Amino acid sequence: MSVNPETTHTTDTAARPGKGAARTGMVLTVLAVLFLLFDSVTKLARLPFVVEATVQLGFPASSVVVIGATLLACLVLYVIPRTAVLGAVLLTGYLGGAVCTNLRVEAPLFSHVLFPIYVAVFVWLGLYLRNPGLRELVRTGGR
Repeated sequence: MSVNPETTHTTDTAARPGKGAARTGMVLTVLAVLFLLFDSVTKLARLPFVVEATVQLGFPASSVVVIGATLLACLVLYVIPRTAVLGAVLLTGYLGGAVCTNLRVEAPLFSHVLFPIYVAVFVWLGLYLRNPGLRELVRTGGR
């Protein structure tokens, strides 16, 4: 039995991102993390403009710290390599809530309602480009 080297390759090679992809993934991840970290810290610090904006969205002022702490917990899970996928899933849920909130108050579509989706794309694309395990899972469809 002969093996054709052109059709045989290891899953390691197929799933490993190139240097450019890994760098792009890291840049997207850093941008998403910096934005979400800023958002979380401003909520935890209870900055007046953040509290006011949260109240205008229909949430009580007392929820600002809880929202900020929840975001920070999800973000910590996302930046730890072993829990990055769990963190991305949780961030997706968090950002989905932001979409829903903006829809409820009839905020502008592209600048407010869809903005959390843009951030989620950065979160997932960054993780996909830098995580060989996730790339393999997507490539094989979980088989």
